[in-house]
Amino acid sequence: MANRYHCCATCTHFSAEKKQGGGMHYRCIRLGYETKPAYIFHCWEPKGHVKKLMEKRNHSS
Repeated sequence: MANRYHCCATCTHFSAEKKQGGGMHYRCIRLGYETKPAYIFHCWEPKGHVKKLMEKRNHSS
């Protein structure tokens, strides 16, 4: 399922929180792992707006 949208930042399980003192903490709430926005896991479930973008792209191809 390799596509231009497949990354943690576009997944429904992705969580981003600001740390005290600056910086960000990224986490996969499904797996319980610390992650980064560009990482890719096979359990990826795209957010609603990403699904719409993918559908639009598929229809225009």
